[in-house]
Amino acid sequence: MDIKQIQDLIRFVSKAGVSEVSIEQNEFKITIKAAQAPTIVNATIPSAVPAGVPAAPAPMVPVAHTPAPAEAPAAADVSKYLTIKSPMIGTFYRSSTPEKPSFVNVGDEIKPGSVLCIVEAMKLFNEIESEVSGRIVKVLVENASPVEYDQPLFLVEPM
Repeated sequence: MDIKQIQDLIRFVSKAGVSEVSIEQNEFKITIKAAQAPTIVNATIPSAVPAGVPAAPAPMVPVAHTPAPAEAPAAADVSKYLTIKSPMIGTFYRSSTPEKPSFVNVGDEIKPGSVLCIVEAMKLFNEIESEVSGRIVKVLVENASPVEYDQPLFLVEPM
């Protein structure tokens, strides 16, 4: 199984809504678990609760972000841009080594197949290629920072 098949499998697992998939072939085994936000529960267990009963998870409450009035025009402009998202969980790198220049910078024109960045996952360095043509408007992630599956990485003005 190559990296592209693994990436496709990760996308499928995410969209299917399952929490875990394991595949075993000859000398190859892979387990993919869907990322879940950590649940923090502060509770005291009363003595009347049996020891074998699991605690109920805390409900997920969406957090609304209200932009400041100065940010309102910028938010409207973002809708005309394409968002390039991370295809996997890992560490985001803008260049192949610290000494080399970034693959892309704000203002650079890209086309399908252009290498945009690297996402390192489990010691594998995966080149992330563009699937669209356009101009990089904004880099949304700091170099060498962790990224989640489907996290926006770049804003691109389509051409």
